Amino acid sequence: MSERMKHDNLMETDSQNQSFETFDILEIMNMIPHRYPMLMIDRVENVDKTGSGGAVGIKNVSANENFFTGHFPGHPVMPGVLIVEAMAQTAAVYVVNYLGAEGKNKLVYFMTIDKARFRAPVTPGDQLKLHVSVVKSRGAVWKFRGEARVGDVAVAEADFGAMIRDA
Repeated sequence: MSERMKHDNLMETDSQNQSFETFDILEIMNMIPHRYPMLMIDRVENVDKTGSGGAVGIKNVSANENFFTGHFPGHPVMPGVLIVEAMAQTAAVYVVNYLGAEGKNKLVYFMTIDKARFRAPVTPGDQLKLHVSVVKSRGAVWKFRGEARVGDVAVAEADFGAMIRDA
């Protein structure tokens, strides 16, 4: 493991003594089954290990993304549904990490999407920060609130639910 990866995986502690972790793309691919072209996150930061917090997913939007070919030619805009998918993948990493060994061989399935709002276009060169927080969890069902930002601008938001199942 590289020194950078070791550094990134060290537990960080904030002033309130909460523990956080960061996961790179290889670790993400070990946690969730998504692969190109459906893997929508490149990194997940500030993963709270308490079960009531959240995480921040990072998506570096590139002109090479296959969806830009048809959405829209001459004016590339990332589809809103894929922004919500990126939020859900960030939440899935959060849940699998929180469950630890119990999360092995589990899949996180979308159940609901509510109150989705798209506020500004996301275009090549943007870096999406996907702020996901736990609203509640009960057994296998989890509810989340997500907000996608480019810099200081909120570009999308949604409430969504997921169910954890055996693979």
